[in-house]
Amino acid sequence: MDINTLVGLLLGTFFIILAIMLGESGIQPENLLLFWNAPSVLIVFGGTISTLFIRYTIKDTFGVFGIVKHTFFFNIPNAPEVIKEFVQLAQIARKDGLLALERVTIEDPFMSKGINYCVDGAETDQIKGILMKEIQYMKARHEAGMNVLKAIEVSAPAFGMIGTLVGLVNMLANMSDPKSIGPAMAVAILTTLYGAVIANLFAIPLKDKLEDHSGSEFDLKLLMIEGIVGINRGENPRMLEEALYSFVSPSERESLQMNS
Repeated sequence: MDINTLVGLLLGTFFIILAIMLGESGIQPENLLLFWNAPSVLIVFGGTISTLFIRYTIKDTFGVFGIVKHTFFFNIPNAPEVIKEFVQLAQIARKDGLLALERVTIEDPFMSKGINYCVDGAETDQIKGILMKEIQYMKARHEAGMNVLKAIEVSAPAFGMIGTLVGLVNMLANMSDPKSIGPAMAVAILTTLYGAVIANLFAIPLKDKLEDHSGSEFDLKLLMIEGIVGINRGENPRMLEEALYSFVSPSERESLQMNS
């Protein structure tokens, strides 16, 4: 689990709530009621969800929950450990042949699939082509998820502004009734607040986190493809290790060398 995402969301929410509750005489929980307005919620949340249905299919719209979950629960193998595993596989293949890899247990599904192609005697270019298509489709799925969060990022503040205009119209239309001015102003102000919080505390950070995760996974799978292709070509394990070093940062490279 990516604890940073959870901590960041909780801290952001906590500080906003704390700021709302702080009054002149200290923390006052009843201040939270001042920032709850049902019409504002309907305009911002309802409007934002409506635009998702317009922009995307029902599957993609409800898929946003899975997208958000992916930002919390993201687990890919450590690159140095993957390199170490490829070196071991290359040593086995060089000593006992590619068929010997059939008896090796490989946990990562993508890596296992590539090694199985090698065992089956597929051509190197064919293996690389199939695996490249797979990671391209993976990237396209991730981009679709990021687009949903981008839509929320744009729509929430926009409906906040719409709510502000609605509140101002109601206020101006009922200037003769002082009692109606307060609720109308609440709608006008709180919709903007809701839209800004949704966009800046949730949609934008989660989109950026998903983009970072997607880039890390894409890079790791490129590393795996290079390792699989190298094994299929019968490259020297040491030379393959050096080639895979180019995919990791100097600090990770140093960690791998210290543990080898």
